[in-house]
Amino acid sequence: MELGFEGPPKGGDRITMGGEGRLLVPANPIIGFIEGDGVGPDIWAASKPVFEAAVEKAFKGARRVHWWEIPAGEKSFRNHGDYLPEHTFQSIRSAVVVIKGPLTTPVGGGFRSLNVTLRQKLDLYACVRPVRYIPGTPAPVLRPEDVDMVIFRENTEDVYAGIEWKSGSADAGALIGFLQDRFGIEVDPASGIGVKPMSPNASKRLVRRAITHALEKGRKRVTLVHKGNIMKFTEGAFRDWGYELAREEFADKVVFETEVAEKYAGRVPEGKILVNDRIADAMFQQVLLRPKEYEVLALPNLNGDYLSDALAAQVGGLGMAPGANMSDTCALFEATHGSAPKYAGLDKVNPGSMLLSGAMMFEHMGWNEAADLIVRGLSVAIQAGIVTYDLARLMPGAREVSCSGFGAAVIEKML
Repeated sequence: MELGFEGPPKGGDRITMGGEGRLLVPANPIIGFIEGDGVGPDIWAASKPVFEAAVEKAFKGARRVHWWEIPAGEKSFRNHGDYLPEHTFQSIRSAVVVIKGPLTTPVGGGFRSLNVTLRQKLDLYACVRPVRYIPGTPAPVLRPEDVDMVIFRENTEDVYAGIEWKSGSADAGALIGFLQDRFGIEVDPASGIGVKPMSPNASKRLVRRAITHALEKGRKRVTLVHKGNIMKFTEGAFRDWGYELAREEFADKVVFETEVAEKYAGRVPEGKILVNDRIADAMFQQVLLRPKEYEVLALPNLNGDYLSDALAAQVGGLGMAPGANMSDTCALFEATHGSAPKYAGLDKVNPGSMLLSGAMMFEHMGWNEAADLIVRGLSVAIQAGIVTYDLARLMPGAREVSCSGFGAAVIEKML
């Protein structure tokens, strides 16, 4: 272990990977955590007791989490002089399962984004965002309970590759000149230039994960969302590679929309998953008007970014939206909102995103009993009108509580 960095806690056992990418979770697992910046310490302090209470209530002392703090962000910079030490990446790989609060990207260079850097260096290629309505949560649509989808967003390519050149720079000018000379493409000389790479490998492994999830969780539809009507060789290729992967690896388990219409009189055969695709802009309308028709979505990076936040808004906002970034060897669960530094230390913000990400983490570990208790406690607390300020202002008659007060209410309402 590097000088000045803490190793995993004594008394716990490591989570490991078994065959076919399955987790081997001991009864006393070591789970990594990153407090995060801004409100991160507040929501972690409120959430950790909830996680521990859920495990205790679900398993009657037979299982226990051993927490391992992993450095990242402003706290890491204060203690170690580095926002993301190499030790951080090593520790996340070692822990296999980690939960984190929001991180603030430092001003002045060094990192385009701490979160993006974590995803790229750890090859966390799948951003997984389950979106479902928690009863009692105020929402802007008439039937938020119709929304129950899991989004798989590609995390390493598309705009997240960050390949771009500044307007007026020599490099941008050189590329603009090359496009003109080599391909006859006219670009305004004052333009900034970006490149949008999308590859068969990255696209297929994301779609593979989405279809595998659908099979494991009993979901019936997987939809590829793209802008392939315009960007034919990137977005359109994503769609084509997705269908190709489905045919190559899941031929006996899936059926395509054209086949359903032509061969099965419009009805999906029993035991098959429907794989279809939708144009991205049309999909925004679909999730508002016909959300029940969609269950698992697989998308390139930018489309997934927009759509996951839009869906979260339909069920109450990012304060109630869990998420994870996953590779084939480790998973980083996180609150999906920002660090909100103006609220830091006020014990004020909604810890719901962190709590639901923790429930998602326990599901990933196979500890479904603990996950269910967290979701149940959170839902009962909200239905009882015990909420933080963000929900209280939308719920007449609600009792506003602090961040930690909401965590305590969730524990009390676990049934």
